[in-house]
Amino acid sequence: MVTKRKIAKVYINGRLIGFHQQPEKLTQEMIKARRNSKISPQVNIAYHEDTNELYINTDAGRVQRPLLVVENGKLKITEEQLKKVKEGKMSWDELIKLGLVEYLDAEEEENTLIAINQKELSKEHTHMEIHPVGILSIITSMIPYVQHDMAGKALHGAKMFKQSLGISGINYNLRSDTEAYLLHYPQKSMVKSKTMDLLQLDKRPQTQNLVVAIVPYRVFNTLDAYVLNKGAIERGMARSSYYRSYDVTEQRYPGGQMDKFEVPNEETVGYQGENIYKKLGEDGIVNVEQFVEEKESIVGRTSPPRFLEEISEFGVVKEKRRDSSIATRKGKPGFVDRVMLTESEDGNKLAKVKIRSTMIPEVGDKFSSRHGQKGVIGAIVPEADLPFTPDGVRPDLILNPHSIPSRMTVGHLLEMLGGKVSSLKGCEIDGTPFHSMEKGELEKMLKEKGFRKDGKETFYDGVTGERIEGEIFVGVIAYRRLFHMVAHKMQARSRGPVQILTRQPTEGKEKEGGLRFGEMEGETLVGHGAAMLLQEKFIEDSDRVVELVCEKCGVIGVHDQIRNRRYCPLCDSSRVYPVEMSYGFKLMLDELKALGIFPKIVIGDKA
Repeated sequence: MVTKRKIAKVYINGRLIGFHQQPEKLTQEMIKARRNSKISPQVNIAYHEDTNELYINTDAGRVQRPLLVVENGKLKITEEQLKKVKEGKMSWDELIKLGLVEYLDAEEEENTLIAINQKELSKEHTHMEIHPVGILSIITSMIPYVQHDMAGKALHGAKMFKQSLGISGINYNLRSDTEAYLLHYPQKSMVKSKTMDLLQLDKRPQTQNLVVAIVPYRVFNTLDAYVLNKGAIERGMARSSYYRSYDVTEQRYPGGQMDKFEVPNEETVGYQGENIYKKLGEDGIVNVEQFVEEKESIVGRTSPPRFLEEISEFGVVKEKRRDSSIATRKGKPGFVDRVMLTESEDGNKLAKVKIRSTMIPEVGDKFSSRHGQKGVIGAIVPEADLPFTPDGVRPDLILNPHSIPSRMTVGHLLEMLGGKVSSLKGCEIDGTPFHSMEKGELEKMLKEKGFRKDGKETFYDGVTGERIEGEIFVGVIAYRRLFHMVAHKMQARSRGPVQILTRQPTEGKEKEGGLRFGEMEGETLVGHGAAMLLQEKFIEDSDRVVELVCEKCGVIGVHDQIRNRRYCPLCDSSRVYPVEMSYGFKLMLDELKALGIFPKIVIGDKA
């Protein structure tokens, strides 16, 4: 006996609008209507057999992608129509109207079988890719040989496209971005994908082609660290500029008072000393191409007092102006690149000062290839000490071999091989995902040029001059310098400002804050049994306080300094003893009391 199927629910944009007895037939009819242009090509229809639900989506914000329609294992588009498209006689809109190409969203794509190319086509296939690279996003499709990388690393590599230095815009010298970076000698990639050509990435490159050797080097490239060639850095490799803009306004206040650009004098409230203002010109603004150290004033400004002054003995009110000058940020010194004077929207005088710093790669700076192989510089080694080939080639960068097998970034190795071929032949290598130059072809070209086809070469130790046992894989690959620079992250502090409420050090580099020694860091000290270091980090370096505690009540006592008397506020007992604690703990006791909870401290040793 055949069981009768339940009636399927029909949803439009997630809202139940009715039921249907033949959902498969309805789905086929609606798809046919879409292909015949009877309904909008933006509509997507998806029938889920497992839940017996039909979803029709017409809402905005769905990500759709175009695919070629396949019927009975054959492409719907004919050779004749393809020829017309190539000749420009047939437009994209016409292809959609004729139902040869259709847009699918994530929901409808679940019920399709998509072929990568014509060779794969079978009766089961419903669609075919226009180009296999369409599977990937714009950013991911710019990673050469990405089909050979692990998905997670491809994602990593795509994320770092946004962090790499390059030419943000050819008008960078006229712009006043708060922060901007500029790579001095960018190069176009030797191995590239078709997406790069479509985006014209060669006009705004963000990489440099480096000679990379994969070998451990005297522990300096342990884990993800890199060893860089000092000679290459001196020749300008990965050199960049960092721009920081500061905006200063002469504000107007109620009562006719206003700020003024000037060099503050000694009578100014908050005067910081002659050295801070020595780079300022007569108008209170720093001169172009003047070098300013961190915390030095770049725009001198005085403001009226916050409160009205008292009348002096002569019956005259002397306005004591206060200093409100703008200084360079901590750890960001540089040359004054540009000064612009204009008016703000309110008609007030506005000064924009742009500071330029040259950022030469140093130990701790971050680099990355396009395959998610990121790392920081572990050492910058003199060129003479680096390994070299019989031809005298020395690598610009040395990568640890352990970075490759666990990450499975075979695309990285293929790009190195492709880059090597490209530099020998003087041509660009196509690394477009799913459509790239085959490994065999690269090997053949290398052999033609007299190199080993596997990309390995004999190396000699630069320090001892001895031949290194075993061959080293070496090639040319596009590397990116990322904006994570150690000079902007480095911070240290012995003493500084504290928060009023908790008396703990402030947070953040700009506020001269301390480093947070959190719960997990504390646990590591507990694990090591370093109790005194734990005490030092959590109490002495933070918010140590000595409070009086009543022996009887267990509450915080009072020290009356006028009467020189110590007593308990509850029982008036004088048996109160000093106890060292964190001020944060004392604050917590107070907050518990405010909630109606009575916490007591039991004193043990009173010595």
